[in-house]
Amino acid sequence: MLLALTACSSSDDKSSDSATTTAAGSAPASASASPKVSGSLTVFAAASLKETFTELGKQFETAYPGTKATFNFGGSDTLAASITSGAPADVFAAASPATMKTVTDAGDGQGTPVAFVRNQLEIATLPGNPQHIATLKDLTKSGLKVALCAKTVPCGSAAQKALTASSLKLTPVSYEQDVKSALTKVELKEVDAAVVYQTDVDAAGGRVDGVQFPESAKAINAYPIVALKDAPNATAAQAFIALVKSAEGQKVLTAAGFLNP
Repeated sequence: MLLALTACSSSDDKSSDSATTTAAGSAPASASASPKVSGSLTVFAAASLKETFTELGKQFETAYPGTKATFNFGGSDTLAASITSGAPADVFAAASPATMKTVTDAGDGQGTPVAFVRNQLEIATLPGNPQHIATLKDLTKSGLKVALCAKTVPCGSAAQKALTASSLKLTPVSYEQDVKSALTKVELKEVDAAVVYQTDVDAAGGRVDGVQFPESAKAINAYPIVALKDAPNATAAQAFIALVKSAEGQKVLTAAGFLNP
């Protein structure tokens, strides 16, 4: 009997130890399901996202104390080329599916890109619109100085699509590498007008006037976002994308003139 009691006691102890081990082991599993967001976050984003993503970066840092969000804004094609060449980044937000495809085709995306907003073109003119530009066709007037984004940049590709749909030919005085550069040409009065996004006209405030044109509806760009495969901070990347897609993130974006995805 003494031997039997000893055996039962030993069995109960092992069972208790096993339960304790299982309970203790479940905590790390739960923690790993929601890892802590910390450290630096690097986001490569289309130039047209500068104002909104800067604001979302501040929200991100507030939501996750101790984090630091850094942004590289530029032409989507240039950013895509940098990523495929090995530039370290956590997130890529492009101004068109075509430029995003450059990254995903190279195997540098993590998961499937998700469209989070859309954007529509608008003509930016000098304040007061002294050249009385009212239509896309007006940009083809002799003597009018116009800036466009380069054809490889999403805003340039969209502009060409709108021009083609209208059977119009336009030779600009300059092709710019991103939409902000095209807008700056107007702000500095180096050109009379530029075809940019409506969000850029809004962000410029009174420094330019905006002229809407119906052909822009045929060239609306969707903006996809994706975490990168070799992201130095994959946890922060997913958290930032979640913020962009959240109600709070969408509020910031739509307030700036972006369209719902």
